[in-house]
Amino acid sequence: MAGEDPPEARGGGGGREPKTAFMMHPAAVLHDTGWGHPEHQGRLRALASALRDDMVALGGRVEQAPVGGGVGDASLLAAIGRVHDQELVDRVRAMSREAARRGTVMSLDSDTRVSGASWEAAIGSVAAGLEAVRKVAAGRYRNAFVAARPPGHHATPRRAMGFCLFNNVAVAAAALRAEGIAKRVLIVDWDVHHGNGTQDAFYDDPTVFLLSLHEHPHYPGTGSASETGRGSGVGFTRNVPLPAGTPRADYLEAFAGSVAMAADTVAPDFVLVSAGFDSLAGDPLGAQLLEPEDMHAMMRLVVRIADDFCAGRVVVFLEGGYDPKRSAVGAVAVVRALAGLDVPAAD
Repeated sequence: MAGEDPPEARGGGGGREPKTAFMMHPAAVLHDTGWGHPEHQGRLRALASALRDDMVALGGRVEQAPVGGGVGDASLLAAIGRVHDQELVDRVRAMSREAARRGTVMSLDSDTRVSGASWEAAIGSVAAGLEAVRKVAAGRYRNAFVAARPPGHHATPRRAMGFCLFNNVAVAAAALRAEGIAKRVLIVDWDVHHGNGTQDAFYDDPTVFLLSLHEHPHYPGTGSASETGRGSGVGFTRNVPLPAGTPRADYLEAFAGSVAMAADTVAPDFVLVSAGFDSLAGDPLGAQLLEPEDMHAMMRLVVRIADDFCAGRVVVFLEGGYDPKRSAVGAVAVVRALAGLDVPAAD
């Protein structure tokens, strides 16, 4: 297929080349916010359906990987505890149990809802992220896409917010550091909303560089260019606030320059991506103009940078995206970029 990476660029040397992993905990789709909520169950169903439809092209390069771990795994709670206060963990668990007892959906705040399946979904998505980074680091997979749900990048150490319960990408980054897998981590967040929770988790940490490109002003109101870190972490947060309706070429130019600068600054051993598909044109919660082929180009750039710095170790986490069909097409484009395949042809 035109545009595919050559075999030597895909890694693996002699023998069987590692594939791109697609990981989704089975409980993730059961997290129930109600069909009137933007972050509803249809998001993952549309994504999984689109990937199945593209499996003829993806089959030789992408593997749906099983995810272990769940609510009884104490190591998952310990991993969450590196980022989140115990009070928050206890509150999410208690509300999910109460929602199960009542047989209804309950609200942590005006945006963030919990059902009886939400605790298992949140723990399972953390498990999927940890499984992904560990297996990519071990060389079992070339890279990975984690269909995490609930999303995570708004969850701060002390607060669930913005549809997010636990910060999946932050928990993975903290695990990489704590387990000695990586000394330095780059997190690239292209969700249309600022990754405030991820910023809060690492704001004074010079070993984790957060790059967030986001619409501004917009929810949650943070993410100005002046927010660059605190203490020894100054210079390891970079926010790129972009106005609504930023032309695609301008967005991609800002992205390319910012990612290159971030990588040069932190020299990452591992790259994580918070992939929000609400930056696509037409999303009901955003006002940007990107198309799936733009996200393919962005992902290809991140992969090339990861190849240069850290043997291609990249794991992508699903964040926002509230037009399920458009988000699914965007996710397929990103998975194709991870797998070294060209962007799918437009219908």
